[in-house]
Parts: sequence; C-alpha cells; structure tokens
Amino acid sequence: MTEMMKAVQLHAFGGPENLLYEETPRPLVGSDEVLVHVQAASLNPPDWYLRDGYRALPPEWWPEPKFPLILGTDVSGVVAAVGKNVTGFSTGDEVYSMVRFPQKLMEGSGGYAQYVSVPSSELALKPQGIDHVQAAGAPMSLLTAWQFLVETGHDAANPFQAFPHKAVPLKGRTVLINGAGGGVGHLAVQIARWKGARVIAVASSRNEALLRDLGADEFIDYTKTAPESVVSNVDLVLDAVGGANMERFLRCIKPGGALFLVNPLGFSAWSEAAKKDITVSSTQVRSSGTQLSEAARLLEKGVIRVVIDSTWPLAMASAAHQRAAQGSIQGKIVLTNC
Repeated sequence: MTEMMKAVQLHAFGGPENLLYEETPRPLVGSDEVLVHVQAASLNPPDWYLRDGYRALPPEWWPEPKFPLILGTDVSGVVAAVGKNVTGFSTGDEVYSMVRFPQKLMEGSGGYAQYVSVPSSELALKPQGIDHVQAAGAPMSLLTAWQFLVETGHDAANPFQAFPHKAVPLKGRTVLINGAGGGVGHLAVQIARWKGARVIAVASSRNEALLRDLGADEFIDYTKTAPESVVSNVDLVLDAVGGANMERFLRCIKPGGALFLVNPLGFSAWSEAAKKDITVSSTQVRSSGTQLSEAARLLEKGVIRVVIDSTWPLAMASAAHQRAAQGSIQGKIVLTNC
C-alpha cells in the first residue's frame, strides 16, 4: 500500500492561491538518497518564480512541467530512511539541505512537504545550537553568499557568462552589499565580515539596527540616499537585488575592483566595466552538502546567524507567498511543522 503524506502542491501556474495543501504519495528513497522527515522549509525567489511559471523570462525559457508540482528547495528535518549506498547518515540524524538545485529549477524540488528524498551529496548535519526554523532558512541564501564570496566549489558551466566565477580576497578590503536586509544580503554581510572586510550595507531604514548588529560598519538607507552618490573606491559591490540600472554601481568601484551580480539578467554595461578595469561576474548557486557542512561550523559558533522574517504552518504556504509578494522581507520566510 502506498504511504501518503501532506504536501503543498501546484496544479497550475499563477498566484499564491494556486498552492494547495493536500495528500500525495510519500517519495521513495533511491540508493544514493536520504528520506528526510521535514520539520521546516523556507521560501526563496525561485519558488515564487516557478509558481508563476517564470513568466518574467523569455517565452522560450518557460517551463513545461508535469503537474502537480511541489515547490521548495530548502529544508531542515530528521532522517527517516537511507538508501543502500549511503554511509554518511543514519536514521534519526538531524540534517539540512538545498535540494536538487538547479537541477529541479523548473520542476520543483519537493521541499514543501512532510517528506522529501535528498541526494546524500546535498545533505549536511544540521548545525547544533540552532533550531530547524533557522536551519531551514539557511541553505540557498547561505550557499549563494558562500559561492560568491568564499568559493564556488564546483566546475559546472556558468549559465550567465563564458568564464567561471571566482571569489576575490576580502581581508582588509571594502565591500558594499546592496539588498543587505534580505536572505542573501544579511548572510553576505556576516560572511564578508568573517573574511575580514569592511562592510557597507545598503537597505531600508528598518534594517539599520539589525545590520549594524550583524557587523555592518556603515549603513546607507537607499530610500533617502543613492549609494553611488556617496560611496567611491570600494573593492567589491555585491548586488543581491538586481533589476534596472545595475550599472550605477560601477561608479562606486575602484579600478581593479569587482561587481558581483546575484541576478545579472539585464546588465549591459560590459564595455564601461572593461574601460574602468572592473570585473563583472555572476554564478548559479548549486547544491552542496560539503559547503553546508563547512558553513555549519560558523552557524554553530554564532559567527553567522539566520534572521527569520516570519513563520507559517505548511498548510498556510499560500499566505506565506502572499507575505513574500509584499516585499521588504527581513531575512527568511519559513514554513513549519511539515
């Protein structure tokens, strides 16, 4: 008899109201996989992009998946079963992961559910001293900041550019982080500080106290001051926001510096950057149990911490997506008691 579970499923692309909490078969565990009983799962931008059918992309890139889909990449939970080839995890272990990303970018990774099957190579033991909510909030945002600022950790082809992304030395350098109050941004602030950088955080005023507490040396409220009008000669700008006019940050960067774009789509000032001897680079975040294990030590020691915007029961995933659509997210939105 097929074992069942509760999950949030998407039967058609559209708004948050299309996310339905219902029963579905529990996933099977493959030979190299681990079945995780999910305790918490966090929201990330690819979740709402996929829910909408990636309609912001050119039509030729739109997904054509088989419905229903289960969204969600970031999970924290307890090992319920292990595949026959798995040696690094045992039933009862507390673990966290970014599941099958970007492999399941257009199909959904299955995290908004009571159970999810995860390749063992993408899994790490949950950091001790933090709960499942904080652990679930970490993977995608933490791996994004890590792969931009510390090491990429893989040699897969870069979908955004012809050359591989490479982190730059941060010790003694000045780094400006745009979108510092968000999921990636607030972790990037902490990682840059850990690596020895002087950090300028750009966000709205409601984030100032938090970001200074997380280690930002300076703060700029973008609603009152354009950062490019008051900052110059920084070594690196990490733009975690994207959108229109990303090239404005070239004015802030010294010759030989770098502009890292978490969402590079729409950037066009390549010739201007070359004239100023500024490296512009991006990368696609990829699942990595190894890197999550490395970062877990920082989370355990409190060197970095995950800020939680809000928590919602799994059954209220639709409301959580509505919260995300309101914007001004401080840290991460998490679904609980999966």
